[in-house]
Formats: sequence, C-alpha cells, structure tokens
Amino acid sequence: MSDTLVVNEIYLSLQGESTFAGLPCVFVRLTGCNLRCSYCDTAYAFTEGKKMALADVRTEVGRLAKPFQDRPLALTPGFSPGTARRERAPDVSAASQVGHTAEVVASGAAAGPGLKPGVNEIALPLVELTGGEPLLQPNAPPLMKHLCDDGFTVLVETSGALDISKVDPRVRRIMDLKCPGSGEVERNRWENLAHLKATDEIKFVIGTVEDYAWAKQQIATHKLDLVCPLLMSWVHPLRPEQQDKALKRVPAGQTPISRLELVERIIADALPVRFQAQLHKIIWSPEQRGV
Repeated sequence: MSDTLVVNEIYLSLQGESTFAGLPCVFVRLTGCNLRCSYCDTAYAFTEGKKMALADVRTEVGRLAKPFQDRPLALTPGFSPGTARRERAPDVSAASQVGHTAEVVASGAAAGPGLKPGVNEIALPLVELTGGEPLLQPNAPPLMKHLCDDGFTVLVETSGALDISKVDPRVRRIMDLKCPGSGEVERNRWENLAHLKATDEIKFVIGTVEDYAWAKQQIATHKLDLVCPLLMSWVHPLRPEQQDKALKRVPAGQTPISRLELVERIIADALPVRFQAQLHKIIWSPEQRGV
C-alpha cells in the first residue's frame, strides 16, 4: 500500500457543525464516497482530487496551523476534563455530560488529545478529515494517528456505513445515522454503535417529517442519548449547480420539514439533541468551496 491519499482540498476555516462549531479548523477533504445521499452538497468530492503523500498532507496542515501556535483556547474556569464525568450525578446521561461544549472530554482519568492536563486548554486549530467518505481510503486512519501524535485535536466526519473501529481512539468520530430521506438508510452499519465513545457524536440529517420520526425512534430504541452527544442538522436545499445527477432521490410520499418546524418539534418532544445550523452556509454562499 503506497503512503498516499487522494485529496480533494485542504483549507483553514471555521468548524461549521458538531459540538465544535465556531472553532478554527483545518479541513482535509478526501476524494471518493460509496453513498449518494439525496442532499449531498459535496458531490464534487466523488471524483475530483489529486494524490498526495501523507507527509505532504501533514506538512500542509502544519503550515495552515502555524499562526495558531501557542494560542490555545481556554476552557471554562474550574472545569476539569479528566474528572467531568465523575463529578456529575450518576443519572445524568453521557450525552448531557459531554455534549454541552466541544471542550468536554470524557476520557476517565486522562485528558484527551489537544488538552493540557491541569491547565484546561485545547490546542487550535482543530483538524478534521471529511469527504466524500474519508474511511474509504486505507491511509486515512494512519494519517489521523499521525495528526494526533502531532498534538492536534482530530475529528472525522463519516457516513456510518463503514467500520469505525479501526480509527485511533483519540479521534472524535462524528458519525451519521442515515435517515430515510437520504435514500441510503439501508447502508447504516449498526455494528458501529457498539464502538462509539462518549467523545464521539451521532448526527441525524433531517429533511422530512419521516426523517424526524425515524431519528426519534432510533434515539429511544438504542438509548443513544446515553452513548454520546446527538446532533440534528436540517437539510439545506441544494442550489442547481450542486444537484448532481448521481444523487438518490428522496423516497416518494415523504413530507418536507422546515427548519422552524424541526426546531419546534425538538423542543416539544424534549429530545436530548443539539440542533445545528451549518455555520459555513450562513457566513458564506451555500455552494462556496474551501470554507
């Protein structure tokens, strides 16, 4: 196996989603995806990209991160990442314990990567592997390990259709559970639930009333709020230039849900989830790349 990856783009921006939303982040977007979700806004990453050596990827990440050197993010005064879970009442769910802020690390006695024990700081920028589907490429896990070794707080966005168990345990895995409206619900790899940790996150992308009902049922059936933080993201309508012909269609008979209706349902049902807007689509044009 050659020591390379096919990379679509590497850029510095703000993390637009997850519990880390709003923090500076270097994105490494890898080429290729085995799904064709109806709402996919990065279809250009299906095939576009160039081969890069892992060492060159690390060098570029380091170059983009250099201005942040010795400028860590201070956490809440008095908060101890290593003891956060032990100091809380035992009936509080893991999602409640670690989902309030991205900086909370539920790692037992040891602080997680990017955190300085006893100082309560997190190194910036974050580094995220995304796609496409980054886990399709065999050299993605080695790259994530190297980046963790380099001291970065590393995230990976994955569809949930591939095995996540081989990802370095220091990496925060943001894993989708594909809802019916994606057209890919049958591709969910349910075995992944057993591998999730409190520092991981589960994301539901909601575009229809049926998606919401399905996600609500999965949360209850699998007690997902006891596993890790849960995210609900509204499907932002695709611009004409983003509507790739390869994408699946939303199944017939489903009812679109508005952003407002989604939020109102979450509140009415008292769901233990974090609603997330895609900040990069609010700040920049929704179709703009490299942000």
